[in-house]
Amino acid sequence: MGSEGESYFGKHGEPQKYDPTFKGPIHNRGCTDIVCCILFIVAIIGYFIVGIVAWSHGDPRKVIYPTDSRGQFCGQAGTELEKTPFLFYFNIMKCASPLVLLEFQCPTTQICVEKCPDKFMTLLKAYANPSDMDYYKKFCKPEFAGMTKLSAPEVLRDGYCPAMLIPSRPFTRRCFPALRAKKGVITVNNHTTFDDGMGERRNVTDLLEGAKKANVVLEARQVAMKIFEDYTVSWHWILLGLVIATVISLIFVVLLRFLAGIMVWVMIVLVLLVLGYGIFHCYMEYAALKQTPGADVSIRELGLLTDFTVYLQLRQTWLAFMIILCIIEVVIILLLIFLRKRIVIAIALIKEASRAVGHVMCSLIYPLLTFALLALVIAYWAITAVFLSTSNEPVYKVFPNNTNNESSCIYSRKTCDPQTFNTTNMTKACPDAKCLFAFYGGETYYHKYLIFFQFYNVFLFFWCANFVTALGQVTLAGAFASFYWAFKKPDDMPAFPIFTSLGRALRYHTGSLAFGSLILSIVQVIRVLLEYLDHKLKGHQNKFTKFLLCCLKCCFWCLEKFIKFLNRNAYIMIAIYGKNFCTSARNAFFLLMRNIVRVAVLNKVTEFLLFLGKLLIVGSVGILSFFFFSGRIKPIEDTAPTLNYYWVPILTVVIGSYFIAHGFFSVYGMCVDTLFLCFLEDLERNDGSQERPYFMPDTLLKALKKKNEAKPSE
Repeated sequence: MGSEGESYFGKHGEPQKYDPTFKGPIHNRGCTDIVCCILFIVAIIGYFIVGIVAWSHGDPRKVIYPTDSRGQFCGQAGTELEKTPFLFYFNIMKCASPLVLLEFQCPTTQICVEKCPDKFMTLLKAYANPSDMDYYKKFCKPEFAGMTKLSAPEVLRDGYCPAMLIPSRPFTRRCFPALRAKKGVITVNNHTTFDDGMGERRNVTDLLEGAKKANVVLEARQVAMKIFEDYTVSWHWILLGLVIATVISLIFVVLLRFLAGIMVWVMIVLVLLVLGYGIFHCYMEYAALKQTPGADVSIRELGLLTDFTVYLQLRQTWLAFMIILCIIEVVIILLLIFLRKRIVIAIALIKEASRAVGHVMCSLIYPLLTFALLALVIAYWAITAVFLSTSNEPVYKVFPNNTNNESSCIYSRKTCDPQTFNTTNMTKACPDAKCLFAFYGGETYYHKYLIFFQFYNVFLFFWCANFVTALGQVTLAGAFASFYWAFKKPDDMPAFPIFTSLGRALRYHTGSLAFGSLILSIVQVIRVLLEYLDHKLKGHQNKFTKFLLCCLKCCFWCLEKFIKFLNRNAYIMIAIYGKNFCTSARNAFFLLMRNIVRVAVLNKVTEFLLFLGKLLIVGSVGILSFFFFSGRIKPIEDTAPTLNYYWVPILTVVIGSYFIAHGFFSVYGMCVDTLFLCFLEDLERNDGSQERPYFMPDTLLKALKKKNEAKPSE
């Protein structure tokens, strides 16, 4: 047995030896992982340089304003187009071309106009009436003003004016035909056909097809506008819901401080009751729809709809919800039955965590600093990404006037210069072609390496975000470790544990935190690249490629989870002993492996109990917001705002509540993990004798059936 024990410990390192001088986090320590610290600082400087370069070349107006055929912005303040905010298509039917889906550019002339046309008119009819011609000129190219002697066929040949005007309405600053449905028939100006200005009668459905392709994301934008409207009328109620979630979380944490054992059992019972009520409510909705016509339609038959409230009218939706909640309820009950003994120890650990948080109250505020730093990192990344994506120059391409003659024009889709286009051989080879704005790109040295800058922006975003998270973890770990290893609490603790730990981490361990964050960031970027590859190859991959990508994504997902777990425990060791990242990660891993049973059961049970706390808060606030926004609370039914989709504020409140609860419970989670590692080391370092007493509290000693020997005088 002895040789087996030696072999086991040999594989997973030697247990910690008793050290009478060890009193918690080491004070005499030096800088760790200096090379990685220097690399991180250089990378940050490079990140600022990329941001400055992007801001000097980028132009966010390309995202805000529509652009005409010359690449100019419609409605941009301070330009000659300031008073012409709407984009007008000469022939919107050409937008039905597949080119729109390939290059997101309609192959017809586009100009900026003061307002969209409100009457139907052809160029030939306008020539017959001077007053009509004055109105028509508003929708011609600016250079047409000095070419009044040209005949109508010559104007159409040279592309100065559209062949016809159609009553239109602006949407996303673009003029789209004002189509109406009259008894199920699509009409424009109360007619199903129209004169296309070339002497032919066309069907209104041609306009409809062109309008659909001209705005590929029209439906998505309509949904987005409705969601935006819902936010504008419900934002104060959403804010109130988040405040309620914050108050409940704070009350829960305070109650845990004094009634940890009772609160955990109450929490378990309440979670089961909330899930039970959810099952009951789903069943009642399912039964109520039994006699409703059309409620038996399956979700698969209905397909994907933008109005998600339709799904709540189906019995299958409520049945699915009920089955999911039943499974969750059964799983939780089974876990509680099989892990009841471990739950007692976990409750003792949570009690100790509550004591630690009570002695280090600043730890509840510290996540706000982490949140602020993460918000700063996200904002910098987003702004830089926008400037990088809009730092291209306008690229012009040759578009034949007749899309049917594209194959006969050898210069079709070739780049061109609108200033010199009429003097080149392109006009001779393709007489009816035009040089139109296609997209934003560029051939300069900067534009060639733009993809590298975008990749660098993404990579540094992950690195900085992970560094901020790591800094928060090591700061909290140092504060809670000083609590555990203080034999007389709080006399043996620093006056300001959080600030002491934060200063120690920044002064000595910036390199170690950067090292751990770098490893995690590399794995995360690889995962992003795999997702990008999968998206690009979708529809073009065989079964083997699909299987390989799926395996790679699964493997790197598991690797990311493992690295996060290892990093978290390594940061705790760094906070306590002040060693470099690799040594700390190895020591943490070996310590956990020497206590694999306790890690696999006790630590996970504690995480499960804290997860139930988050679930209770989110579930309570979610149910309250559901009844309020759906107008089911009769006394305040009229107070609820009128919404397009009532699930929008509900989902926002639920997600926000989760992050708020996670912010509070993440402190508890870090505290439990730190105390757990200290607890394992305490068991290895000490034996409960008078010379080597345990540092753990009486509650944990009792749960583990251990005790410290009393002194002879006692």
